[in-house]
Amino acid sequence: MGLVKKFYITKFKEERPKIELKNISLSFNKRQILDNISLTIREGEICGLLGPNGVGKSTIFNIIIGLLNPDYGEVFINKKKVTNLPIYKRALDFGVSIVPQSGGIFSDLTCYQNLNAIADLVIKEKKDRNFKVEKMIAKFELDAVKNIKAKHLSGGQKKRVSIAMALLSNPKIVLMDEPFQGLDLMSTNYLQETIVNLQTEDINRCCVISDHAARDLLKISDRAVVLANKKIIAQGTPKDLINNEQAKSFYFGETFNIN
Repeated sequence: MGLVKKFYITKFKEERPKIELKNISLSFNKRQILDNISLTIREGEICGLLGPNGVGKSTIFNIIIGLLNPDYGEVFINKKKVTNLPIYKRALDFGVSIVPQSGGIFSDLTCYQNLNAIADLVIKEKKDRNFKVEKMIAKFELDAVKNIKAKHLSGGQKKRVSIAMALLSNPKIVLMDEPFQGLDLMSTNYLQETIVNLQTEDINRCCVISDHAARDLLKISDRAVVLANKKIIAQGTPKDLINNEQAKSFYFGETFNIN
């Protein structure tokens, strides 16, 4: 499959911030992880987070969802301060959902049971739950493994189940931590197309994705951010980033390209 991204949201969303991190700093056991990070993620865009291991990408996700509170700085969603709001309030009131790097599904439950377990929590009416679960099974082409336990699914199938689970609540903010990890080429291509479709289905939804597969990530990102040495060292469109000297020096190297 060729490049799946047909358009890039760049400038026309600039005045519609969805997530704002302002002057965020965080330390663990006296080791500083983030140092005065400020980042705006706009409504409707796909934003990639890139950087070496241990640079704080997953930490940023945990701060956005409310699992961690920063030592300093504030978190805003839809221009409302949510820094001290618990996880469930951010999920219910602001539509925040996450696809974790690993786990996120119950290994001894079937594909259908996994989806139904989440639907029970996020969808009130039983008839709506059944409809939405079946819709997700069809949407992510999981019919053939609907009654197979999750522990017997392939890596790509598990990833599709976890994304389907995250989408049952119709979130407006979708965070994906290393979604391409361990996937073969066909599964990666399918997932890229799935993520782009999330954007086209709801132009107000934003997706934030962290992954070491920089080429796969940049192919579908409207904008991306490179972190190093506890800070954001570069951000911009994929084309801007691969030509950025700081990004080359700290992350990409001189020969990297996305073709």
